[in-house]
Amino acid sequence: MMKRLIVSLLLALPAAAMAQSTLVPYNQDYQHLVERYEIKRGKFSENLMLSIKLLERRGVAALADSILKENRFTLNKIDRFNISYLLNDNSEWADSVNDKSKRPVLGTFYKYTPDLYRVDVKDFNLHINPVLHVGMGVATGSENRPFLNTRGAEMRGLIANRVGFYTYLADNIMLFPNYVMDYIGRNNAVPGEGFWKTRTESGVLDNTGVAVLTARGYVSFDILKNIMSFQMGHDKQFYGNGYRSLILSDFAANALFAKFNTRIWKVNYTNSYMQLTADAVGTNRVYPKKYAVFHHLGINITDNLNVGLFESVVYGRRDGYKNDTFDLSYLNPIIFYRWVEQQVGSADNSIIGFDWRWNFLKQFQLYGQFVLDEFKLSEVRAGNGWWGNKNGLQAGIKYIDALGIKNLDLQAEYNAVRPYTYSHFIDESLSNHAHFNQALAHPLGANFREFIGIARYQPIPRLMLTGKMIYAKQGLDGAGENWGSNILLDNTTRQQEYGNKIGQGIATTLLFGDFTASYQLKHNLFIDFKQVIRRLQSDDAARNSNISFTSLAIRLNIAQRLHEF
Repeated sequence: MMKRLIVSLLLALPAAAMAQSTLVPYNQDYQHLVERYEIKRGKFSENLMLSIKLLERRGVAALADSILKENRFTLNKIDRFNISYLLNDNSEWADSVNDKSKRPVLGTFYKYTPDLYRVDVKDFNLHINPVLHVGMGVATGSENRPFLNTRGAEMRGLIANRVGFYTYLADNIMLFPNYVMDYIGRNNAVPGEGFWKTRTESGVLDNTGVAVLTARGYVSFDILKNIMSFQMGHDKQFYGNGYRSLILSDFAANALFAKFNTRIWKVNYTNSYMQLTADAVGTNRVYPKKYAVFHHLGINITDNLNVGLFESVVYGRRDGYKNDTFDLSYLNPIIFYRWVEQQVGSADNSIIGFDWRWNFLKQFQLYGQFVLDEFKLSEVRAGNGWWGNKNGLQAGIKYIDALGIKNLDLQAEYNAVRPYTYSHFIDESLSNHAHFNQALAHPLGANFREFIGIARYQPIPRLMLTGKMIYAKQGLDGAGENWGSNILLDNTTRQQEYGNKIGQGIATTLLFGDFTASYQLKHNLFIDFKQVIRRLQSDDAARNSNISFTSLAIRLNIAQRLHEF
C-alpha cells in the first residue's frame, strides 16, 4: 500500500517541477557548524529551517555566502576555513568557491578537492565519492578489540534542473564495546541500522561482531520554486534544535519516507509520511509494517525567535501482517491529527508538542521541546502520579565563542521524559514510538532525567576538540516488570495506576564521558582519536558496569558512529 501511495504522489507532481537541492547527510558536527554561524550572523537564514533536518545544501551554501557578503562580524582564520569548507562541500549552490585541485589524480579524479569524480555540464550535475570508516580500539571487558570497517560509496546530483537525487551504499563489519553489544542482544537491533546478521554461521551473537549493509537514498523535486518541495526515499530525519530530540531523532534505522516541505513568508510547514518496521525477529519472513505521520509548523516570530508546533501518529492495523494497510485518513495535510485519530477509533498512538529557539546577542541560543503523549486535566490537577499523564521536556542553551575565547562553543541540555511515554497498548509493536526495535526519539526511551554538557574548541583550522558529559538517572524494569522505561512493552502491563514518577523502578545512574580529537587531513578526510568512559550504577548490582574505550579511526565522507546511551 505504501509503495502505491508513493507512486501516486510522484505521478501527481507537476511536470514543471524546478530544481530541488539534495540534503546534507545527518552529522552532529556538521549541524553544529551551520548552527554556530547562523547564531553569529544574528538573524535566521532565509533558506534554512534548522529545526527540521536534514538540511538543504542550497540553504547551507546561501548561509555561508551571506556570511562573506554581509560582513556582520569579523572572520578570523578559523572562521574563514569553516566557511570555505561549507562552500566547497556545497559547491553546486555556492557563489564563492575555491575547490579546484592543484594535482588531479591521473588527470581525471579529484579535479576538485571535495569530489573523487564530478560532472558539471548543461542539465546534469554529478558528485561521486568513496566512503570509508576504519578504526580499532581497546575496551575494558571486551574479549576482542572493538573495531569498525565501513566501505562504500555515495553519489548525488541534479538532472535537467528538475530532479535531485542521492544514494549511499556501504558494507559494515563491526564489533562494539560490551554495552553496545548487550543492547544488540537485548533489542535484536544494531543502533541506527536495520537488518543485521552475525559474522558466524551459527547466528549466535558473540565477540566476533556483526555485519550490516547500509543503503540510503532519495529523489527530490521543487513543486513550486523556493516554496514547496518534495522528497521521497529511504533515510533518517531529525526534528528539533537540541543534541537529543524528543519527537524524532537519528537514533533508529533509516526508514522509507515521503516528505513535503512548504515555506511561505515566515512560515515553514512539513508533512512527512514514513513506513516503519514493527518487529524484526526472525528471518525468511516479511516483517510487519506500521506507519508514522509527522507534521511540523514553524513560524519565525522575529528574525531570531522561532516557535514550532508538531504532532505525530504511529499506527498499524491488525491486518498489517497480511495487507500492509495504510490508513488514507492520515493523508490529510492539515495539522492536528488528534481529531483524525479520534475519527478512526482512537486506537493509534498520537503525540503533540511544540519547540522553540531564540538566538540573541550573536552568541547565544535558548531552545527546547515539550511533547505530550497523553494527559487528563483532572488527574494533572490531582497530582497523584496517574500513569497516563505522559510527557517530555527539553531545555538547552548554546554559547558561541564562550568566555571571550574564539571558536570555543559550549552547550548545556536537560531532558526529562515521564514513565510510559511513547509506549502503547493495542498490538503495541504496531503503535509504539519505535522502528526496528529502536526508539524513534530519545535512545533512553522513557522514565529518565538527563543532563548533557558539550564543549567544542577549534584551536587551529583543521583540528576540532570535543568533550561531552552525559549524566542520566533512569528507572529500569526487573524481571516481568514494567515501570515505564521500555517503550516496546505494552503499557497495560504497567505496575501501578497511580504514584508514578520519573525514576521509578530499579534506580540506575549513567555517567557517560567522551573526548574526541578530529583532525581534517583533506576535505572530509578525518583522523579521530576518541576516549569514552561509561559508568552504570544500579540498585541491581548485576547491571553495574564500568567501561573505558579508547579508539583511533580514519573516516572519509562519513559522520562519526556514536553510541551515547
